Amino acid sequence: MHSPDEYEEQEQERGSDELLASDELRLPEGASFLVRLHAVRAWLARRQEEARLAAGEAALRLQEQALAQERESRLRRRQLEQQARLQEQARQELEGANRRLQAYAEAAALLEETIDHTSGQRVLVEYYLTLSELLEHEVDSARSPQERESLIACSPRLQALQEVLQRVEQVSVSTEDD
Repeated sequence: MHSPDEYEEQEQERGSDELLASDELRLPEGASFLVRLHAVRAWLARRQEEARLAAGEAALRLQEQALAQERESRLRRRQLEQQARLQEQARQELEGANRRLQAYAEAAALLEETIDHTSGQRVLVEYYLTLSELLEHEVDSARSPQERESLIACSPRLQALQEVLQRVEQVSVSTEDD
């Protein structure tokens, strides 16, 4: 353990080192070589400590920037993943819309073909039967009504054909007011 006198002596030495390390130090012309040498040593020690502190602060800033960049990268990665998901979803929606469009065009062409080959009130009945056969042919792999509904639900084309079929049913049913 250090005695109080030793602490006081160390504090005085540290205080004199700080004075000798000062950039504004002006030693008198008659200062001894040892004092001048001590002043250079104290100044070097101070500069080393300042450089250590600067290096530590720079390392800390660098580490903070790296962490911030990592967080930003994770954010960007999440944003890019979300953009990719949204883009894929939009692509699938476009693909589905195109399939529905093709199915409606196919149904319209089929209606015109039915009109060309059938006359009178029988047109909608024949059209309904043709649409039913087409839809059955598309889902013939389904073994149960649930499987059939599942196949239709998963296919924009089959959904559109089912909607056309339902519309034909709707407009074909006679009401009691007719």
